[in-house]
Amino acid sequence: MVVGTLLAVPALSAATPAGPAATANAATATAAAAAAPSTPKPTVVLVHGAFADSSSWDGVMSRLEHQGYPVIGVANPLRGLAGDSAYVSSVLDTVPGPVILVGHSYGGAVITDAAVGHPNVKALVYIAAFAPDQGESGLAILGQYPGSLLPPALTVRAFPGGQDAYVNPANFRQVFAADVPAGKARLMAAGQRPVALAAFAEPGSTPAWKTVPSWFLVAGADRAIPPAAEQAMARRAGSHTEVIRGASHAVLVSHPDATAHVIEAAARATS
Repeated sequence: MVVGTLLAVPALSAATPAGPAATANAATATAAAAAAPSTPKPTVVLVHGAFADSSSWDGVMSRLEHQGYPVIGVANPLRGLAGDSAYVSSVLDTVPGPVILVGHSYGGAVITDAAVGHPNVKALVYIAAFAPDQGESGLAILGQYPGSLLPPALTVRAFPGGQDAYVNPANFRQVFAADVPAGKARLMAAGQRPVALAAFAEPGSTPAWKTVPSWFLVAGADRAIPPAAEQAMARRAGSHTEVIRGASHAVLVSHPDATAHVIEAAARATS
C-alpha cells in the first residue's frame, strides 16, 4: 500500500502583492532546497536462481537504473546453499550504504541466508522464490505442495565431485517460462546454468526474513514452485505480497515492469 502525504500550502492573496522581504525569503528557500543533498537511493542487489543467469534480470535492471537505483546483478555460483549464500554475503560486504536484496527462485533461499549479519540490508524481495525456514530445503517445500512440474523435467549430468541438474530443453518453456515468447524461451533453455543437485536438498540456516521486512511477488501460474507454496511462504514471513495472475516462473522476464515496481515499493518503504 502506498500512502501519500498531502502538504497544504497557503496561497498568497491576489490583493496583497509580495513585498521585498517575502521575495528575498522565497529566493533563499529556493536556493537552500537546490543546495540540499538528495537522499541517495539504496543499491539493489539481484540474485538469480537455478537454470538462469544474471541476464534474466536485464529488463528489471534497465527499469531500476532508469529510476536512478544503483544495481548489482550477482553471479550466483549455484554450487550449494551454504557456499552460494557465503558468496553473496561477501558481495554485500563490499556495498556501502543501504541495500535492497532480491532473489528469484532458488536465489530466494540464498538471500534468506546471505542477509544475516548485514544491517545495511533494509528489505528482502522474493520473486517467485523459495523463502525457507531454518532446517527447511527447497526440495522439502516442493514436497509439501503439489503442482510442480520441475522434478520430472530435470536432466542430471555428472561432474567431478557431484551432479548437475538442468531442465530438459523440451520441457523448459512449459515448466519455467510459459508466458515468455517461444524464441526467447529456447535461448533461455540453451543457455541455462545448471545447479548442483545437492543444493535443492540443503537446508537453510537462520532466516533473515524473521528480522528484515520482506516483499513477495507470487507468479500465479508458476509450474516450478507452486503458487500455493509461494503464498504460504509469503504469509509465514509476513511479506507484503502481490500476485500476478497467469505469470510463469520466469515472471522477472515476462513482467519486468511489475517486478521492478515491487522492488521500488520495498525501497521506498524502507528509506
